[in-house]
Amino acid sequence: MRRGVIPGSSGRVRPVRLLGDPVLAAPCAEVTDFSAPVELDGGCTDLAGLVESMFATMYAFDGVGLAANQIGVPLRVFVYDCPDDEDVRHLGHIVNPRLVETDGVEIRGPEGCLSLPGLEAPTPRFDEAVVEGHRVDGSPVRVAGTGFFARCLQHECAHLDGGLYVDRVTGFGRRRLLRAARRAPWAGAGVRTAP
Repeated sequence: MRRGVIPGSSGRVRPVRLLGDPVLAAPCAEVTDFSAPVELDGGCTDLAGLVESMFATMYAFDGVGLAANQIGVPLRVFVYDCPDDEDVRHLGHIVNPRLVETDGVEIRGPEGCLSLPGLEAPTPRFDEAVVEGHRVDGSPVRVAGTGFFARCLQHECAHLDGGLYVDRVTGFGRRRLLRAARRAPWAGAGVRTAP
């Protein structure tokens, strides 16, 4: 029997912001006080409560990663529950993440995003990545990933800098992806609620 608390079990599922929402295009602020209240949907929680709601939301939408700005909180925080190419599970969160290293070959692989539901495009990412930051208690953390997990780490760090994977797609692939986004049933909706 598994011991401990399942991430997200005490969190509340939040609406996910969609392509076009200004919060997704702006760089997020650093967390400077790890004990300060965090505004969330008009109420307040603490940093641990934010992380719990992020996990709950990520799982509700079948994601492998989620950045705080995707639920409307412009802070540098992301969560993940993502396998690597060897199917090893990586589970955690990072506050104030910094992408400190990318290495290996750059691979153009399929990438999607909870903020562009149902769409994906071949997106170039490095095969190895290292992110440093903190846990919710302020203790330092360093996370290294390869393959699909490295892609996830780079994807989430880009979110917190105000970027989406569509920004890395070029040429015809970019035009096709943006056209599909304009025609998607969620286009113009602003937010996506849990299924």
